Amino acid sequence: QVQLVESGGGLVQAGGSLRLSCAASGRTFSNYVMAWFRQAPGKEREFVAAITKTSTSTTYADSVKGRFTISRDNAKNTVFLQMNSLKPEDTALYYCADNEIYFSGFRVHYNYWGQGTQVTVSS
Repeated sequence: QVQLVESGGGLVQAGGSLRLSCAASGRTFSNYVMAWFRQAPGKEREFVAAITKTSTSTTYADSVKGRFTISRDNAKNTVFLQMNSLKPEDTALYYCADNEIYFSGFRVHYNYWGQGTQVTVSS
């Protein structure tokens, strides 16, 4: 059974940092492009960052570029999102997702999703 389980969310003050993790199980992790998306209340789910199967390339939304870093550990079947210099507008439910083909920021390209972890940034 394919599973993606996010963790590491929480409440942090503006300017602080959090590190999110997403543990995958049920298939060969290294065969999948991994990505993070987020959804704030009343808003559409939006792309945050993606990483290729062997970490050769990463891509970020403009809103997080320079503050967030996506990485992965294929030996541990885990993808990470290091979030620094957090802002109140980063408050959202953060999801990891994967797909076998596309290295992209398009939500429709991603097949499996976790349940999300809440990140709340206070001002």
